[in-house]
Amino acid sequence: MTNFRMPDILSIALGGGTIIGAEPRSVGYRIGTEALVFGGSTPTMTDAAVAAGRGTVGTRPVPEEWHERLARAVRAADEAVADAVDRVALGRADRPLVAVGGGAFLLADQVPGAREVIRPAHAEVANAVGAAIALASGRLETIVPASGSGSSRARLIDNAKEEAAARAVAAGADPATVQIVELSEIPLSYLPEPAVRLHVKAAGPLARQAG
Repeated sequence: MTNFRMPDILSIALGGGTIIGAEPRSVGYRIGTEALVFGGSTPTMTDAAVAAGRGTVGTRPVPEEWHERLARAVRAADEAVADAVDRVALGRADRPLVAVGGGAFLLADQVPGAREVIRPAHAEVANAVGAAIALASGRLETIVPASGSGSSRARLIDNAKEEAAARAVAAGADPATVQIVELSEIPLSYLPEPAVRLHVKAAGPLARQAG
């Protein structure tokens, strides 16, 4: 048991690269060459959404012979989304649904169980924005005495902090803004001398690239 507040997450196998008729499978990063709208031969949910008029993606129109099958896929996807919304909302229909990410255009403008579907400006790059503002971090675990000479113990802890900060910088953090964001001690048993496991985490914004 962990005493932390965490968001409730429900994942379903539905994305722009999801292959129609597969169990479940995706073309992933190859969507730009395999999807029908990009001249490929693999029917994906991106093709289905484009055929349904939910977005304009790709370089070619969806072949007419695929439209009926793609329409069935859209209906199945809509049912899966509505079921997921109902499960997450616990029966409440007064909450909005915020659609972000590259596959957000797959969603209909009205989703059963949601008050409205909100599509923020530039929602298609929301995931990229999250990655761009993420902090770079570094961690260090070591063992230090639980007690003893104050200066000796303090020096070991300071060394651990410096090493964690150095690891954060090596991971891409700006040296001028790195901070110690976590410092914890866990008592260890069955040792000749009292000791603790020291866990240190440092983090900071990504350093700006020169040029």
